[in-house]
This record gives sequence, structure tokens and C-alpha cells, in this order.
Amino acid sequence: MKRIDTYPARPFVKWVGGKTQLLDDIKKTLPHDLSQCDGVTYVEPFIGGGAVLFWILQEYPNITKAIINDVNAELICTYRVIKSDVENLIIELNRLQAEYLPLDEVARKEYYLSQRTRFNDEENSDVETAALFIFLNRTCFNGLYRVNSKGKFNVPHGRYANPKICDEETLRADSAVLQRVEILCGDFAQTGKYAGNNVLYYFDPPYRPLTETSAFTSYSKDGFDDAEQKRLRDFCDRIAKKHSFFVASNSDPQNVNNDDDFFDHLYKMFSIKRVFASRMINSKGNGRGAISEIMISNIANAY
Repeated sequence: MKRIDTYPARPFVKWVGGKTQLLDDIKKTLPHDLSQCDGVTYVEPFIGGGAVLFWILQEYPNITKAIINDVNAELICTYRVIKSDVENLIIELNRLQAEYLPLDEVARKEYYLSQRTRFNDEENSDVETAALFIFLNRTCFNGLYRVNSKGKFNVPHGRYANPKICDEETLRADSAVLQRVEILCGDFAQTGKYAGNNVLYYFDPPYRPLTETSAFTSYSKDGFDDAEQKRLRDFCDRIAKKHSFFVASNSDPQNVNNDDDFFDHLYKMFSIKRVFASRMINSKGNGRGAISEIMISNIANAY
């Protein structure tokens, strides 16, 4: 398989749990004849950073229609602006970059906090919201997206010598790919209306935390608990009965507890494979390691 970095379109933000390194495993899970199928529709109900979207729409030009969705309104606003108004977005990002980069570390932090307040508390245009979203992602700690109980983005400032805040080439390439993508904002279940023959879903929901201290359910203020994981399983069952294919990723609880069969039991009617990814497994910089993740599918030739 081609490497993702050979493609002109790629994720425009850093994203925790991004799937770039799992693209080979995802490709092995897809129907072997996918490239020969006519009029395929691709649906991604938890779009996040979009690594799979940008890869699959370039790898499989026979996918004639794509639908993406996310509950994160600011993220979806950014996708829509990149699709419809990328040149004005580039102008705004270049302005932020020109103001931020010459500053010393103390001044950079002050500038970051002022832009975070603007993002959270002020009325901004869609272009301004998208530019601030990308700026904060490129300059915050570890590229996290985290909100408090009031839905306010609260990630602290990061320390990067020369962050690339405005990647014009990537933004324009992404805009071109997004021209054949319908962009929704809301609960994942609203994508169920697209289920049917020749439809492929990829699910990358907020992962079930492996430990209490590793919980990262504050991607949205409402979280994504075990009840939501079960609701997603029920959704997968419904679209499978409508003859849609799906692939879903999630954490593997057996990394920390061999007896935790939450997903093995939850998805026992489907195929489950364990794959390996390099993830930050604790808060320390040296806590990155290869851990298993699960990949679930209803595709007969999977694996």
C-alpha cells in the first residue's frame, strides 16, 4: 500500500488516536474487490482528524460519494470552511502565524491564551472559528482537543519551536477532496439513513479508556461512556442488516486486564482482530509504546 504521506491530501490537524499508522490494517479489512465496485458510498460518523477519509477517497476513486459527521461543531465548521472558503482561511491562518512565531516563549503563551479565550467566548465568523481551531490545535499541548463541563476548550499551551500553523498545500489539497463530501454535524446515529447496499462505514468513536487515569471522554461535554459504546454496537447491527459493510476501531481493554472482554462480548456476532499501534499510554513523554487495539468488521473476507 502507498504511504499516506505520498498523497497531497492528509489530515490538517494533529489528532489524538489518529489512524494514519493503521491504514494498512484497515485496508486488509476492506472488501478485496472494493476497487472494482461501482458507485460506492463511504460514511464516517466520527470524522476526527480525517486520516482514513483522505486516504480512502484517493486510494479508491470509485467511491463516488462520502458523508462525514462529528458531534464537535467547531471541527465540522473547519471542514466546511476548508471545503468552501479555503483561500480566506489561508489568509487568516497566515495572519495568526505571522503574529505568533516571532514571539518569545512567554509572549507566545499569552498570545495563545488570548486566542483560546477568543475561540471560547467571542462571536466569530466561520472562517475565524476554523482558523482559531487549527491555530489552537497546532500550538496547544500534544494536539489535544479537550473541553470542560461547559464545553469550553481548555488545553494548555504547548512548546514547539516552529509549528506549521498554515499548511497551504495541505489545505488546498484537502479542499479539493472535500468537494465530493457531504458534511454533517451531530449524533452518529443520523448517518443511519445512508445505510444500504454498496455503502461502507468506518467508525472511530471516542475510545473506551483503558484505566481511570487514561480516560479521555471529554472530547465533547457529554462524553462517550459504556452505554454509548453499546448504542454504537446496536447501530452497527442495524446497518449490517441493511447490507452495509462496516469497520470499527476501539481500544483493547486486555492491554491492562486480560479478563476484560467488554468488546469481545459486545461484538461477538462480528469479526474481531487485534492490531498494534504506537500510542501515548501515560502522561509522561516516554510513555509511548505499541499497544493492541481492536478492529471489528462484518466483512466476510476480513483478515
